[in-house]
Amino acid sequence: MTVESLDAGSPTPPTPPSPPEGPSSPWGIRDFRFLWFGRVVAVLGIQVQSSALLWQVYEIARRDHPIEQASLYLGLVGLCQFLPLLAFTLPAGALADRRDRKHTVTLSILVEGSCAAAFLLMALHGAPPLWGLLAVAAVFGAARAFLAPASQAFLPMVVGRKALPPAIAAQSIAFQTGAIAGPALGGVIVAVNVPLAYAVSLGMFLLAAGAFVLIKTSGKPAPVENKLSPVESVKEGLAYVWKTKIVLGAISLDLVVVLLAGVALLTPIFARDILHVGAIGFGLLRASFGVGAMAVAIYLSRFPIVKHGGRWMFAAVAVFGLCTLTFGLSKIVWLSALALFIGGGADMISVNIRQTLIQLATPDHMRGRVSSVSMLFIGASNELGEAYSGVMVRMLGAIGAACFGGVGALAATGLWAAMFPGLRKADRLS
Repeated sequence: MTVESLDAGSPTPPTPPSPPEGPSSPWGIRDFRFLWFGRVVAVLGIQVQSSALLWQVYEIARRDHPIEQASLYLGLVGLCQFLPLLAFTLPAGALADRRDRKHTVTLSILVEGSCAAAFLLMALHGAPPLWGLLAVAAVFGAARAFLAPASQAFLPMVVGRKALPPAIAAQSIAFQTGAIAGPALGGVIVAVNVPLAYAVSLGMFLLAAGAFVLIKTSGKPAPVENKLSPVESVKEGLAYVWKTKIVLGAISLDLVVVLLAGVALLTPIFARDILHVGAIGFGLLRASFGVGAMAVAIYLSRFPIVKHGGRWMFAAVAVFGLCTLTFGLSKIVWLSALALFIGGGADMISVNIRQTLIQLATPDHMRGRVSSVSMLFIGASNELGEAYSGVMVRMLGAIGAACFGGVGALAATGLWAAMFPGLRKADRLS
């Protein structure tokens, strides 16, 4: 049974010719190796920059405000990045189905590098105004809005359908490599010098742009010419996601769970004011989640899940919720790090299955738009989730916010399993 046949409510539009299947291993493809390296260094740059920005904003806010009010400024960092994502992601997805995806990815990364340069200049001039940091964060969010759908739709063009599931797992390894090294490296560098962290991020973005420039796109299938207007093109993508219940259920579950149970914003609060472990401990907590995710991603790149995909995904989401609850209740740094480690592994299982379902269920000529909807949901769960977490910390305290999120994730798991039976019963990921 294939992904497309799992949900009787899913549409079955005629599919244009797909890219050649190609080899079964993505590592034998030269362009994939460049893409993978570019992904690693880009994510590394994002994570180092994020660590520096969160720490800098929280330190500035804590000079004049108590913990609860300072946490709201951390939430503003996420909100300022989410609003551009909300405004531009859907048009960016339509653009990815009409224009050269490689050029879009490269230009977006260069804009991200410009943001790192702006953060660096402000940090070199002492304590920058919070409004200046938030303004650059908003520009960074706009660049990510164009980067995400183009890069997601670009992957199947590079590897073909046969190597797609292991390529998705390998891409997850790339992400988690940056997610592990970035926060840990960022925590160490921030403890010494904040401007240096931004300088490292700038260098990483430049390396990533260079790697994408070296990818050869000649001879690879280009997006099918789309004669619809930009508005109609976006509507078509939204309609496809709405009618394809497996895709809708997968991305909406991610939105709700990460919105409720994401703990990225809480790590500086727990490190500084609850566990009292400082910047180095902050880096440890930020890295623990990525270490667990990377370990699972390495395993999945070699032994991908091929049966009972829906069951695995819902079980992983439930474990993620339990780990968030444990993190919120823990007063011991090693237990907190262990909860994040296991939660990261569970999250990777969920992410891998979700992305595989979405890519295999979507024809190539719509991948940019469907990816844009998926990335909009992910952006909402991450950036808007940070703003939500800031409000919840204000209302419930940091511990209460984490516990509420863990319980909410468990409740969402049961609710979505009942609402989307086709997703729950998804079997073979082929």
